[in-house]
Amino acid sequence: MKIQVNQIKPGIVIDYNNSQWLVLKTQHVKPGKGGAFNQIEMRDIRNGSKTNVRLRTQTTVEKLNTSEEEFQYLFNDGQKYTFMNPENFEQIELDKSIILEDSIYLKEGMSIKINTIESEPIGIALPETMIFEVVESEPVVKGQTAASSNKPAVLENGLRVMVPPFVEKGNKVVINTSDGTYLKRAD
Repeated sequence: MKIQVNQIKPGIVIDYNNSQWLVLKTQHVKPGKGGAFNQIEMRDIRNGSKTNVRLRTQTTVEKLNTSEEEFQYLFNDGQKYTFMNPENFEQIELDKSIILEDSIYLKEGMSIKINTIESEPIGIALPETMIFEVVESEPVVKGQTAASSNKPAVLENGLRVMVPPFVEKGNKVVINTSDGTYLKRAD
């Protein structure tokens, strides 16, 4: 199905220069001089290489049909990540090159959607937000109001985020998985 460049969103797969590309980020740019364009960061599904392209907003590209299947994350052995289909208990392994930086968010036993094209896995779809426990946090320096009021913290998965001063070690926080930022303290 043909779509215009301004309809491209992160997570969809497009056919560009006879290759299948997973869109990672998009940004609409309207320079002071010249026509508007979209800056698109994408990853080649076959070899994992990344590229940035600028496409005019009038351009059309072919959007590929993908499907999502529900799986449960089991474990990883360093290079391969193992998932199980909860309906038929079939297990599949995904290479580290497919999961990339999303691997930091995987927790054993969690439900995850695996994106496929013609039954071939091309990536995973994480939940928009996830809850993690803070394992390390710096103490608040009293009277520090001139600088940013956020402080660094380390989560149970090793992710480093900036959190407000009231967040302490042992608190659970909600993290945005698309950019790895703190959203709020979990209840």
